[in-house]
Amino acid sequence: MGGRVRHHGIRGGDARWAAPRDRGVHADDAKPDDGLFPRLPGDGGQGHGHVSRGGDPHGDLRRPRERQSGPGFPGRAGAEGQRAVSGPPTRRAVAARAAAIEAALAAAYPDAACELDFSDPYQLLVATILSAQCTDARVNTVTPALFARFPDATVLAGAGQDELEALIRSTGFFRNKAKSLLGMAQAVVERHGGEIPPAMDALTELPGVGRKTANVVLGTAFGIATGVVVDTHVARLARRLGLTAEDDPEKIERDLMALVPASGWVALGHRLILHGRRVCHARTPACDGCPLASLCPRIGV
Repeated sequence: MGGRVRHHGIRGGDARWAAPRDRGVHADDAKPDDGLFPRLPGDGGQGHGHVSRGGDPHGDLRRPRERQSGPGFPGRAGAEGQRAVSGPPTRRAVAARAAAIEAALAAAYPDAACELDFSDPYQLLVATILSAQCTDARVNTVTPALFARFPDATVLAGAGQDELEALIRSTGFFRNKAKSLLGMAQAVVERHGGEIPPAMDALTELPGVGRKTANVVLGTAFGIATGVVVDTHVARLARRLGLTAEDDPEKIERDLMALVPASGWVALGHRLILHGRRVCHARTPACDGCPLASLCPRIGV
């Protein structure tokens, strides 16, 4: 499982997205905020990335807010129909549960990694763009022929739209994806000499590349931790586990980054995605036997 590029250790990336320790707000602050959920560091701030910028085939990951109904959350009825008397979880409680969840996921999925096949940053960037609204397994059946025909960004930049569409048709949304791939490759050649840039700002300025895609490439191909990949699985699990009350991917990412050390950001994304695919499904989560069962407030379930 996973791509074939391996880097030992994770380096810190975009300083603007680092856990905001200098803001005077800490995860162990025991004072709950107003509302149903404590506002964690980074709440309400303006994101520097572009998760849902125009042309990003990954699109908008917003979902309706789920009702909080797990233990320790207001609104949960007791055995006799009484409302729970406990208030919203404290920052300390959320941070402690996040650490326990991270440890449980590490034990359950010690080898979790990106499931897209690739051998260099260019291949991973292309595969990640193709993976929007498509399974990694399907993408992996398409990329061998694609990379044989277009082995690098320079060759891809000169591709014909029709030929490219034919090669990637089975991944869905092939016209938009072909346009994104061509625009990305041409920009990489013009701005970066044909090499994929190892920087968040440079990546998110490329056509069709948003923050999520950039996080995948930086964390997996370059070993640079700039944040947590927030796809539909991560967004769903973060809310269900009570690690965020947000719907916006950038705000979800900020909450997760505030709860987990930077050294764990990349692995956390891989493990949450794998857990979402295998166990914590959107409609029928397999709660029986789930390694997180004792830690999960089951919000919205």
